[in-house]
Amino acid sequence: MSDTTPADKQEKVVGAERVLAVLVLLAEQPDGVSLDDLATQLDSPKSTVHRALTTLRRVGFATTTGHGHYLLGDEYLRLAFQHQEARPDHLRVRPILTELASRFGETAHYAVLDGRSVVYRSKADPPRGGVRLTSAIGGRNPAHLTAVGKLLLAHQVTTREQLFRWVGAAPLEGRTPHSITDPLRLHEALEEVRDLGYATDDQENEVGINCVAVAAYLNSPTRPSGAVSVSGVVFRTPLSGLIARVDEIKQVIAGG
Repeated sequence: MSDTTPADKQEKVVGAERVLAVLVLLAEQPDGVSLDDLATQLDSPKSTVHRALTTLRRVGFATTTGHGHYLLGDEYLRLAFQHQEARPDHLRVRPILTELASRFGETAHYAVLDGRSVVYRSKADPPRGGVRLTSAIGGRNPAHLTAVGKLLLAHQVTTREQLFRWVGAAPLEGRTPHSITDPLRLHEALEEVRDLGYATDDQENEVGINCVAVAAYLNSPTRPSGAVSVSGVVFRTPLSGLIARVDEIKQVIAGG
């Protein structure tokens, strides 16, 4: 019989959650963060946060600079990148994104739907000379504001009732004057996506950037594993130009 009491178990859970909370904050501070700042952000005593940092440093998930700041450790980064590179969808989609970025001179993304957000699983920037976007692998954006998100939502949410359940009580975020924040308008947009077979982002997530996305069937012939998009800078690659080449994008994906 274990000698661990319920109180001990609860302390272990809380301690593990605290270590994970510190890890998340380190990931959000690429330039490093001090113990004082970590304690303030976590609303925890410095001694408690320091114990969590000691645990992370012991396994190589955190390190310190000469100025007393803490950073993510190389071992954590190694494991994260190793896992990302080994994902089957990443391995299959990477050559596709590279080809699209080369053809269009713009950034290509592969993303999946996760709740109300899209998560970027892979990305290819244009060759030298192109404008590179600030999007990052593992980054998120509201699904309803992106072409990849609307494409995937159109497959998952097919009725007005389903869409209203997906939206729930939280309002739809708007980031630009072009953002769709009305559920009824979003429903109409998703119906259009299903009719057209592709989705667009007309400066809805970021002013000056437009995008077109199509489905990627990497694991099933009938259900999208994710969506592939080409994002263009408006002054150089207008949305109409991307739409005109949707069939070309689909052909590159099919050939990959």
